Amino acid sequence: MSIKIQFLGAAQNVTGSRYLLQTDRTHLLVDCGLYQERRLQNRNWQPFDVPPESLNAVLVSHAHIDHCGLLPKLVKDGYKGPVYLTAATAEIARISLADAGKIQEEDAAFKKTRHEREGRKTQYPEIPLYTAEDARAVFPLFKTVAYNREITISPDIIATFHNAGHVFGSASIELKITENNHQKVIAFSGDLGNWDRPILKNPDLINQADYIVIESTYGDRTHEDINEALLKLADIINQTVKLGGNVVIPSFALERTQDLLFFLNRLISESKIPRLKVFVDSPMAISITKIFKEHPELYDRETTGWVKNGSSPFEFEGLHFTNKAADSEAILAEKDSCIIIAGSGMCTGGRIKRHLASNISRPESTILFVGFQATGTLGRLITDGVKEVRILGQYYPVHARIEELRAFSAHADQPTLLRWLKGFKNRPEQVFVTHGEPKSNQMLINAITDTFGWETIAPAYQDECQLD
Repeated sequence: MSIKIQFLGAAQNVTGSRYLLQTDRTHLLVDCGLYQERRLQNRNWQPFDVPPESLNAVLVSHAHIDHCGLLPKLVKDGYKGPVYLTAATAEIARISLADAGKIQEEDAAFKKTRHEREGRKTQYPEIPLYTAEDARAVFPLFKTVAYNREITISPDIIATFHNAGHVFGSASIELKITENNHQKVIAFSGDLGNWDRPILKNPDLINQADYIVIESTYGDRTHEDINEALLKLADIINQTVKLGGNVVIPSFALERTQDLLFFLNRLISESKIPRLKVFVDSPMAISITKIFKEHPELYDRETTGWVKNGSSPFEFEGLHFTNKAADSEAILAEKDSCIIIAGSGMCTGGRIKRHLASNISRPESTILFVGFQATGTLGRLITDGVKEVRILGQYYPVHARIEELRAFSAHADQPTLLRWLKGFKNRPEQVFVTHGEPKSNQMLINAITDTFGWETIAPAYQDECQLD
């Protein structure tokens, strides 16, 4: 029995999730994500480590771009096999991938014009990594799967998708590999969510695995209490309104935006913040919010209760969804204080850049980060405290108030990651810690070793491990 895993992304870094699993009969990828850290983006352009046409299957944990955003390039380069994912992930990925292709095209055109004006040359030509049309070529390959049902991937591999509680449709993936009456089980956590958070059900536990691949985005910390974070959110909004500024929130279109709407709705209904305009300035977030409304079967008990009572956490007085570019531009002319939620969550592209440019030099405004900021992204530069940032080719001094609320993260913290691991009733042969920066990797390794005594490592980029 020969099983080999190679770590082609999210290995001692956060984005670019991609794991190559090889048996004597099957080659497959778990996730096919885009690198978003500036220093690693060149990897997106490199040829795949195996010929795409040699792969039998791709399994996708969820629709965040750092987990599925390289699928269009994989298909463009020759992959024609199935892409397994949950129904909600498929619906969201159709939106997020097409949007990513459009952004690639727009960014390439913008950079080409700017570089020609500045007389600059870059390492790569100013062409899109892939286009919106390339993204749409992926969709016919989607094969949707239900939670907790075994599906045959190949003669020697059976997969089960379990609810990961991270974002709508997200999954942990369990693979059972059988050869000559011998079986090995590999569990991929995907990105894990937190217990007792709004909208989504809690993560499922897996009770047995020989090998575990677990994320560690927040493996080095414990999130603050969500109720304390809500009080802090209200305080940030109230202070900013008092000063006459705007609250600008870079937010991921998937899950984070919907969570924010849930919490803002609650704060407004409890009169803890004033009734002011709230703009969701993200066509993708607007489309994804519609998908949320169409899948009440994925809601937790509290959100189900809202719906049964005839209300929605995604609708309240003062909420404006700005789909058109003209409506987005009009926000910049708003005279009264408002809350602006826009993508992308790490400020790597999208409409958030215009709102940052308009507000980051205003001392009365607040830039509020509610999600992880990968090293090298514009969001990380701002949260690290730089005094000046380059946005859309121009430099802006940072005078706005910069705040972070990590309790709203859709990623599990260290205690929650350990809680998920406690679901395994056996001692695994090996635990692989991925999807985190080196400090987070090591802190989670230490916690796993101290708590369980399991052999645990953080593989490096392109490391191969024999699992038999």
